[in-house]
Amino acid sequence: MRILIAPDKFKGSLTAAEAASAIAEGALRVYPDAEAIQFPVADGGEGTLEAAVAAGYEERINAVVGPILAPVGAAWAIRKDASGGATAVIETAQASGLAHMEPTPANALRAHSYGCGQLIAAALDAGATEIVLGVGGSAMSDGGSGALRALGLKPLDAAGNVVPLGGGPLADVVSVDTSGLDPRLSAVKFRIAVDVQNPLYGGDGAAHVFGPQKGADADAIELLDAGLRNWASVLRECTGRDVNVPGAGAAGGFPASFLAFSTAALEGGFELVAGLTGLAEKLAVADLVITGEGSMDSQSLTGKAPIALADAAQSRGIPVIVVAGRILVSPEDLARHGVVAAAQLLDVAASPEEAVANAAKYLAWATSQVLEGA
Repeated sequence: MRILIAPDKFKGSLTAAEAASAIAEGALRVYPDAEAIQFPVADGGEGTLEAAVAAGYEERINAVVGPILAPVGAAWAIRKDASGGATAVIETAQASGLAHMEPTPANALRAHSYGCGQLIAAALDAGATEIVLGVGGSAMSDGGSGALRALGLKPLDAAGNVVPLGGGPLADVVSVDTSGLDPRLSAVKFRIAVDVQNPLYGGDGAAHVFGPQKGADADAIELLDAGLRNWASVLRECTGRDVNVPGAGAAGGFPASFLAFSTAALEGGFELVAGLTGLAEKLAVADLVITGEGSMDSQSLTGKAPIALADAAQSRGIPVIVVAGRILVSPEDLARHGVVAAAQLLDVAASPEEAVANAAKYLAWATSQVLEGA
């Protein structure tokens, strides 16, 4: 029997690769002669880089400017193809993630994506002809302006001065100087993985919906939203492109600048990552799929990686088992996606704290139990 073990991360306790290893341990206790194929999955946010590296991409690390100017070491990955091209995978969280910043109103206004632009430049220098951008876990709400700053764009105020980095100062931009913009931007193919449909600005936009988790209070949210609205106007005047489209509000509006100055396309995160990593080939030989994540909740049912994987398996007639830290949806909800059995760590651990502290042990245990009962 071939078991495809393809979990997402268990946020706060296990990476997707660590979760896959623990699930494999539990599965082999019950089926010692099975082939356990470990294959971490992601939906375009945090964990995308890990999934790419697990699928054979070469990991690299660059020192870049973090979201509030302190330097950080940011990982990315690249793989060359037989035709002489190369695909790079970059996560905005690596260079400009919320983990690199204390979420306060002041920082929410200052945070920027300059470091992401530095990673893009590194990928271009390495020969990338295609760049996949995963845009989860970001600290900034700067519409991607910081990244373009790193690639040579100069946003100017009414006096012709370059405006400071960050989402707050975007309201002062009246024009952009594109004379120094890296010409390679127009030649490389950008694929941006998004799993939200929020526009750039407005009540459902980047600042109002995602600003609070980045530290923005009511005043900061209004300033950020005004800045993103103005940035969209400046971009439209410069390029003729309307960037206030569904999905542009992801990662503090990061896609907007690339929709304006490149041939970037927004794509569903799971499908994009699945195609990059060769998931279809793994499913083609699987007899059983085991997937999971830290919290299986209503958000999971909107196309997050484990449920998207379950749907793909169901379409091929492959049964699916879910093992999660906690499960907040009904068995009927899961059954509609081809899940035949499910278990949560909270059922085998003494407490939620114990489940987090020793997640690998309980994940292996829960996997064994659900397989024995399935």
